[in-house]
Amino acid sequence: MKKRLIGPVFSLVILLVLFNITWAGDEFQLRILYLNDFHGFAEPHQPLGKEGLAGGIAALAGEVNRQRQGQPTLLLAAGDMIQGNPWANLFQGESTIETMNAMGFTAMTLGNHEFDFGQEVLQKRISQAHFPVLTANLSPFPGLKPYIIKECAGFKIAIIGLVTEDTPVATHPKNVEGLHFAPAIETTRKILRELGDTPDLILVLSHLGLPADRRLAQAVKGIQVIVGGHTHTRIEKPLRVDETLIVQAWEHAKVLGVLDLTLKDRILIRAQGKLIPISPDPEKDDPQVAALVDRYRKQASRVLDEVIGRAEVDLQGKGSRRRETNLGNFLADILRKEGQADAALINGGGIRADISQGPIRMKELYSVLPFRNHLVVITLTGKELQEVLEYGLSDLSGEGGQFPQLSGIRVTYDPAEPAGRRVIAVWIKEQPLNPNTHYQLATLDFLLAGGDGYSVFTKMVREDSAHPDSQRVDLKRGRVVLFDSGRDMRDIIIQSIKGQEKIAPCLEGRLQPIK
Repeated sequence: MKKRLIGPVFSLVILLVLFNITWAGDEFQLRILYLNDFHGFAEPHQPLGKEGLAGGIAALAGEVNRQRQGQPTLLLAAGDMIQGNPWANLFQGESTIETMNAMGFTAMTLGNHEFDFGQEVLQKRISQAHFPVLTANLSPFPGLKPYIIKECAGFKIAIIGLVTEDTPVATHPKNVEGLHFAPAIETTRKILRELGDTPDLILVLSHLGLPADRRLAQAVKGIQVIVGGHTHTRIEKPLRVDETLIVQAWEHAKVLGVLDLTLKDRILIRAQGKLIPISPDPEKDDPQVAALVDRYRKQASRVLDEVIGRAEVDLQGKGSRRRETNLGNFLADILRKEGQADAALINGGGIRADISQGPIRMKELYSVLPFRNHLVVITLTGKELQEVLEYGLSDLSGEGGQFPQLSGIRVTYDPAEPAGRRVIAVWIKEQPLNPNTHYQLATLDFLLAGGDGYSVFTKMVREDSAHPDSQRVDLKRGRVVLFDSGRDMRDIIIQSIKGQEKIAPCLEGRLQPIK
């Protein structure tokens, strides 16, 4: 009898050791590895003003391999994975999904920038993925699942995907035509009712942003973990909001998030988390992923490695969501000149990277301007221009993308005043703004179609359109005096940099807060 028991008992002990599963009653240990806002930054890069290289998806994959050893592990992506860096953009995200397949991701939720190549391309990327793509608050969209139930050692984990409800203004509106983005809180409540008591753990894979994740945790009981994205937040240790843990892993594969959980009788009894900094090490990088990165890099290098000019100073773009930047000034100046307009306004959220002092390659420019936006010139009154500026200054937190980068305009504003009443004075062409004078403003078709919440533009164009009830803005009618559909903004900027050869923009006090 004893001999017959030795085999099964020995096998059970080996299983416990191999998977690092500890039972005390129904105690269960799980490791969650997570990544968000990758934006296709596959290669290591040097942060502006810092020494050494950071990131690199092959280095991150190597760390994932080490962190997976010996225990049940989930590898999750919280959105904005396929768009941003030229390594991804030139292949419309195909390179990212192939890499994620090689890494063995458990699941991914959509981010708003997954829509930037259009719905047809996104459907191809979802079909390409060897893992489920989750988004519960979006319909209709083929290939998506609202959630999955993942079993680990007999424990059931529900993973629910959510995307920001602001997606229609966080990508070009044409990319989400016909789609409905439902409120995240109501959607989550509905799914939890549907799931009942089936799962042992409820995990939300969220591309809502940290403030919305906090609201979700406060409003919906029963969520143990929210793995978040969208706001590029570096959460070093898990945040606890009521009974929910919230984590987020910064951006661009510069860190890997690790969250270790211990549950007993469906109660989270222990949790420990951290962010592991990622930097390249050829001896530790995942060789399969490194080969993929190199293959796509070589395919793109003929375009990306071309030097188009030289930056005489560091070009700071990442702060463009909350303050005037020298790179924002430079780009807005080019659009104003090209459009032969009185002034220019672009959204700070569209400027996605810095450029270090030195040679400017196509690669850097594509990282700064990953979107296919087009130059538009619109006629508007001084009163309407002030309304546009008020909206642009309505969010000073850096979370939204509407903060304006300007050319031909100087604005004094009071950050202490409520949104809509912050603009104190405006000068245009070195003269005080006249509310009754008509001005020509160079901007982007993305903003004119309501992108980043600029519905003030959309309203103007529709009111002057021959079809005011239309749900689409006709960019060739009414107030719009120029729509450069043959070139995107990058083409214009590239041509200008090549013509100047050396550039050294500076801060000029175009956006001056009072103290």
